[in-house]
Amino acid sequence: MDRFSFLGGLHSAFIDDLYQKYLKSPDSIEPSWRAFFQGYDFALEEYADEPNTNGHALDYALNHAEIVDEIKKEFKVLELIEDYRTRGHLFTETNPVRARRQYSPTLDLANYGLTEKDLDFQFQAAKELGLKSSASLREIVDHLKRIYCQSIGVEYMYIRNPERIKWIQETLNKHDNQPQFSADDKKLILSRLNEAVAFENFLNTKFVGQKRFSIEGAESLIPAMDIGIKTAAKLGVKEFVVGMAHRGRLNVLSNIFGKTQRDIFSEFEGKEFEEDEFDGDVKYHLGYSTEKELENGNKIKLNLSPNPSHLEAVDAVVEGIARAKINTDYDGDETKVMPILIHGDAAIAAQGILYEVVQMERLDGYSTGGTVHVVINNQVGFTTNYLDARSSTYCTDIAKVILAPVLHVNGDDVEAVIHAFQFAMEYRQRYSRDIFIDLLCYRKYGHNEGDEPRFTQPLLYKSISKHKNPKEIYTAKLEKEGVLDEAFLDGLEKDFRQMLEMRFDESKKIEKNTITQFMEDEWKEYRVSKPEDFHGSIDTSFDIDKLKSITKTITTLPEGKKFFNKIARLLKQRAEMVEKKNALDWGMAELLAYGSVISDGYNVRLSGEDVERGTFSHRHAVIKVEDSEEEFILLNNIEGREGRFAVYNSLLSEYGVLGFDYGYAMASPETLVIWEAQFGDFFNGAQIIVDQFLSAAEDKWKVQNGLVLLLPHGYEGQGAEHSSARLERWLQQCAQYNMQVANPTTPANFFHMMRRQMTREFRKPLVVMSPKSLLRHPKVVSTIEDLAEGKFHEILDDPRIEDKDKVTRVVILSGKLYYDIDKERDEEFPEHTAIIRLEQLYPLADEQIKTMIGSYKKAEKIIWAQEEPKNMGGAYYIKMNFPVEIDEIIAPPSSASTAAGSSKAHAVRQQKLIKDILNA
Repeated sequence: MDRFSFLGGLHSAFIDDLYQKYLKSPDSIEPSWRAFFQGYDFALEEYADEPNTNGHALDYALNHAEIVDEIKKEFKVLELIEDYRTRGHLFTETNPVRARRQYSPTLDLANYGLTEKDLDFQFQAAKELGLKSSASLREIVDHLKRIYCQSIGVEYMYIRNPERIKWIQETLNKHDNQPQFSADDKKLILSRLNEAVAFENFLNTKFVGQKRFSIEGAESLIPAMDIGIKTAAKLGVKEFVVGMAHRGRLNVLSNIFGKTQRDIFSEFEGKEFEEDEFDGDVKYHLGYSTEKELENGNKIKLNLSPNPSHLEAVDAVVEGIARAKINTDYDGDETKVMPILIHGDAAIAAQGILYEVVQMERLDGYSTGGTVHVVINNQVGFTTNYLDARSSTYCTDIAKVILAPVLHVNGDDVEAVIHAFQFAMEYRQRYSRDIFIDLLCYRKYGHNEGDEPRFTQPLLYKSISKHKNPKEIYTAKLEKEGVLDEAFLDGLEKDFRQMLEMRFDESKKIEKNTITQFMEDEWKEYRVSKPEDFHGSIDTSFDIDKLKSITKTITTLPEGKKFFNKIARLLKQRAEMVEKKNALDWGMAELLAYGSVISDGYNVRLSGEDVERGTFSHRHAVIKVEDSEEEFILLNNIEGREGRFAVYNSLLSEYGVLGFDYGYAMASPETLVIWEAQFGDFFNGAQIIVDQFLSAAEDKWKVQNGLVLLLPHGYEGQGAEHSSARLERWLQQCAQYNMQVANPTTPANFFHMMRRQMTREFRKPLVVMSPKSLLRHPKVVSTIEDLAEGKFHEILDDPRIEDKDKVTRVVILSGKLYYDIDKERDEEFPEHTAIIRLEQLYPLADEQIKTMIGSYKKAEKIIWAQEEPKNMGGAYYIKMNFPVEIDEIIAPPSSASTAAGSSKAHAVRQQKLIKDILNA
């Protein structure tokens, strides 16, 4: 149907009236007419000087059929241009080993009411492509094909920001989106391609059959990353944080990061590591940090984050590292740090973590100024064809969630790949937004070098077996252009091969491998922990007058603002806790802990779902004005503080946010980084971060981390999903002092525990079974002196026992169960039973435990009690690891779910448990 048939049936006076309105106020008329008149200005330029118009060019044009036909064609050409911009990426030459899928309608002229007869007709629409004057349709189509349908396909028209669209179009129009490199540039590109290819060939020769997850088929990534990073550096980037899986990782380490080939070759030998206390990891999981000097003398830092085999898990970690560096090292300037994430096509299309990470792009607590995403698109997963790997057209369609542009580029055209990288770097620096590069390539071998891909992709690998690599293709291109001679080529290959042979010989002399510490500069002030560090806690006292000063600051509302009455009342109550009652509840002790930490010069970052107020409305770290929602963080008003306090309500994500905060803590040991779950068991949505990073990273990668997890835990009749933080799972993973697991029961102990996290000379993850009902329990209070003096207590004795010689049974337990039992003891106190609280379950303070239990010399029975079902909680861990033999375990029966769904059933079970404990 002709889109412009309406022109013939409309009165020219009506259109002229609309046009006058358009001239005065374009936004005042209906959008379709506005678009019409914007294009129609082309026609006015052509016909304004016609005779007999009497100044009414529009009226004249609409009353001459031949002119109307020309105008219609102008609009048809504009429509053609628009479709090339919108759909041209579907008709590109971007796939090096497969034929493109067919899409319809095509961009053929016939689909726009144009014919070959129109090819030599001049159209003003050419100016839309940056041309200075009209051009023939033939020239316009040629320009469009070169811009949108050759080695680079671009998706961007869904972006809702006209300024960004305009910049993209103007940039693409330059040289018709074709790279412009000098002869010297091309020789440099070839030399970088040679290094990528020769490195893989060398490994294939020397380490036959070993897994290396080669980059072969995507070698153009190496020169593109090299030149892309240099481009970004010229645009102001000082530091890069890279995350990638194993495909091509060794090549990137060698040729981008400069890790010596000697060390890489030595790692292939599978030698033991020098550090006996570390188990290490496979060579393609290790991280690396370095500093490089560029040709202009400027220096940049490069960081490749360590990662597990869990594809894409590292993405959130990289974003956290980048954010920490932006805040800590570059005073919040996002343009100085660039995250680069290198994905696989199957992974980016299917791993849900990507959605969580890209949704962080513009969030106040998680933005990093834009990420450059690069997909090594092998067009196959482990053995899965791309058609079975996604429903979307492209693996990169996740980009549309945040309206990020995507450049699809043929991996065989190395100049186009570099051109795409340069475009991406400039876009990121200009707009601080994400951008995606879809590097269409292939995988020369199977998933690894010992795998047979022809079992599952026989036709594809028949094609790949005959396909020349990017270096061979580019060499032929440069020879045809007359850029190369035989001497240059011979020297290129010979010199690099000789260097590799020399590094190989050096690797043979290495007896044991070493783990290069990731981000060594950030951790140079911190030592590795020793077993004796956990025998008891260090002094974490804090000046009482300073605590009182902090109290005044965080309980004083700004003047001249209207706050909710409940908030004013809450802050008044908090002030009275210190000034009058000397009985501080959990929320007050927590805020004082943060205030003391930032007063000592450390930073605090608290992140998670609803953490500003707190799931249970106990924190109120952010105070809002009632009539404007203006925000105040009173902790940042502390006089003389050297650190900063930041608190962010996160997106509704566990996997992504916990990974982000883990990365932040990895890069900023001077920051107390805290992630709080809405309810404790919600952490299992981030189980991969727990298993692969938090619990094992120090053993695998020699990486310390001081992240704190607050996991609300306790049985109060709220059902299976709101009771347990799965203590048993944490304890099962505890070994080699890899983390700390605590279940504190007093505000003072929580205060000292958080301070201990920062005052030590090393860092360890801290997993806290944090309270719910205890937040407002009348007995769960501490004095200001309890906070000001002393340290964290790994174990707490029974304060009710006056004569230990009367005690015949010692019950050890953890958490709020103590207060449930103590309530019963208010009515009837059995002097023969002592209740000891184990505040830290890992590492166990063995000597303290032996001494305390040993003080009950008449004790006949040692009991472990818990409110979790017997197959959960600490029961089995305590039975196996407790330094004093446990005679009996008292717990609810083993259960498939963590807790009863009925609050009444819970109350009955809890009462029975308490009775069993007191009558044991």
